[in-house]
Amino acid sequence: MDSRFYALNIRRFQQRAQVETPDTIYWERLEKPEFLKECNTIDYLDFSPTEPDNFVVTCSVRVQIYNLVTKLVVKNLSRFQKSAYGATFRQDGRLLAAGDEEGHVKLFDTTSRNILRIFKGHKAPVHRTFFTNDKLQLTSFCDDKSVRLWDVSNEKVVQTYNDAHTDYIRAGAMHPVAGNMFVSGGYDGKINLYDTRAENAIQRTLDHGSPVESLLFMPNGSIFISAGGNQVRVWDLISGCRLLTMMSQHHKTVTCLRLGTDGRRLFSGGLDRHVKIYDTTTYKTVHTLTYPNAVVSLAVAGADQAVVAGMVDGLISIKRMIVENKPSNLNQIRVHHASKEKKKKLVKKLIKPNTSQVVDHTIKDRFKATKLQSFDVHLRKFNFKRALDEVLLPRQVEKHPENTVAVITELLQRRALDKALSERPDSVLIQFIDFLCTHLGEVRFMRPLLNAANTILNVFDASSTSYGVKVLEALQRLSDTVQAEIALTVEMLQLKGAMDTIIGVSLNDSDKPKVRTVAAKGARMQPSKRAEKYVIYVD
Repeated sequence: MDSRFYALNIRRFQQRAQVETPDTIYWERLEKPEFLKECNTIDYLDFSPTEPDNFVVTCSVRVQIYNLVTKLVVKNLSRFQKSAYGATFRQDGRLLAAGDEEGHVKLFDTTSRNILRIFKGHKAPVHRTFFTNDKLQLTSFCDDKSVRLWDVSNEKVVQTYNDAHTDYIRAGAMHPVAGNMFVSGGYDGKINLYDTRAENAIQRTLDHGSPVESLLFMPNGSIFISAGGNQVRVWDLISGCRLLTMMSQHHKTVTCLRLGTDGRRLFSGGLDRHVKIYDTTTYKTVHTLTYPNAVVSLAVAGADQAVVAGMVDGLISIKRMIVENKPSNLNQIRVHHASKEKKKKLVKKLIKPNTSQVVDHTIKDRFKATKLQSFDVHLRKFNFKRALDEVLLPRQVEKHPENTVAVITELLQRRALDKALSERPDSVLIQFIDFLCTHLGEVRFMRPLLNAANTILNVFDASSTSYGVKVLEALQRLSDTVQAEIALTVEMLQLKGAMDTIIGVSLNDSDKPKVRTVAAKGARMQPSKRAEKYVIYVD
């Protein structure tokens, strides 16, 4: 049994120095998240290719298009009897397709919100739908273990691939260059590669090893990526679908994949509440984003303007990129790291081991006791009042406030702070309250000091002795400090809300002029007879 007394962990209250890399600097420019709340799990997210400020959210029986700047619903597509799944934009942004629990695939006009086509034929929920590269056909991936290719113009099925998998098909991806090729992934752990020109459409069948949750092609189409279980696998299409690498950075199921930074970065979201960012040249993790709940869907705006994540509890997190006009300081970081490495090498050269004398034996693993500070010694002897007095000395409070907070935290964990403050002279109580008033506004100290403030109020409430005027004045100062912090928080939130629209507009103006693809105005697609007759029955 280890009977040693370990000193308090002071480092957690000190300012942390992180190792800065170009990627950490870049992705830390994502501002604090703004949240939207929906009623159910966020099934799918997708950004409009022509209007980068708009993204579509698929949740429950609704498909909603939100504006990235105002965070308001621009269009609401609620023509679903049951749950909707996997709403995605066409490449020109004029059409939007979504599957539903009835087994239908519905095609919407994003400007008028009308249903243009209803593709019927599946016998189970359709979870993913994607347009082909030529924009003329639509592929649906269904739980009835089949994949169907539809003609958008005449609402008819072009090809059906029955029993493509032996379990639900929940993932798919279209080739970005060749419109005749696509992949599907099922809960049987298999990945099928299709070529619609060949007599035998299924060209390859690969084993991912776990139920496939998401599939993704790289922009040039030579590599595709699969996610399932806690693994992300990279396959080389040109060399016969050879497995290039496998990444296991998540410790729970990976649910979604996305590309960012013009295809140079890969995003993977998982049930472990993390979104990992990989370099697509080395497939190494360069950054990690953390979220409050399990991530089930993900979308990245063009030029990394925003990262939107949908969570299992219906929460949508929006992190927008802060655009800075100042020159990058990456060169300074590189020079700083190079100077550090030079110093380390120089120290190693100067210090030479003494190997001239011969020794008969070497003592290994000798325990060297850590020198305890005075307050640690008192805590070891359970002298809580003396330990608190040591860290309330003026030199400690002025130069090392983290020591004072560490002792307060330790006393709170031992439930001994009330004992350390009870039956104390007024001068000690005033000194303690003044420390709370001075450091309550610091983020790193706020939580333990708020608990300490509650404790001292309980001590005053339980005491039957009367206190002097100076103690009451100190308590009034504490009350004023708390009220000032609350007022400051409210004021900052009001200011943030007032400036959101102005800042949002300015952030979209970069040095490079924004190029938006405007589709040529042609004859607008008219709703089919089946779409015109479609009626939603409400129980």
